[in-house]
Amino acid sequence: MADEVEVVDNEVESRYEAWIDGERAGLLTYRRRPGRISFIHTEIDDRFGGRGAGAQLVVTALDAARSAGLAILPFCPFVSAYIDRHPEYQGLIADGYRREPPPSGDGGRSGEAAPGGS
Repeated sequence: MADEVEVVDNEVESRYEAWIDGERAGLLTYRRRPGRISFIHTEIDDRFGGRGAGAQLVVTALDAARSAGLAILPFCPFVSAYIDRHPEYQGLIADGYRREPPPSGDGGRSGEAAPGGS
């Protein structure tokens, strides 16, 4: 069973934060502009890897963008890979946004959030 992950939008720092057992497990940085939000970087503390924090960060951020009527720019490879695996979010991508083709190999779908300490 996955750990309880609490995600909060820290607007002052322009990031979503995932918390597990009172500790910040990870974050998803963003840049908000009128009518759109750019997802820049997802980072999960190594101690919390594989516990669902990265996916919960992305789901919360994408659902919030949808609720606010924002188009998204998924510059973060983790967010982009999540959307590739969950086509229900494809419609949120801003018109005209184009990604570089994924490198050969896993098709850009590894979806691993960048490790990092907090």
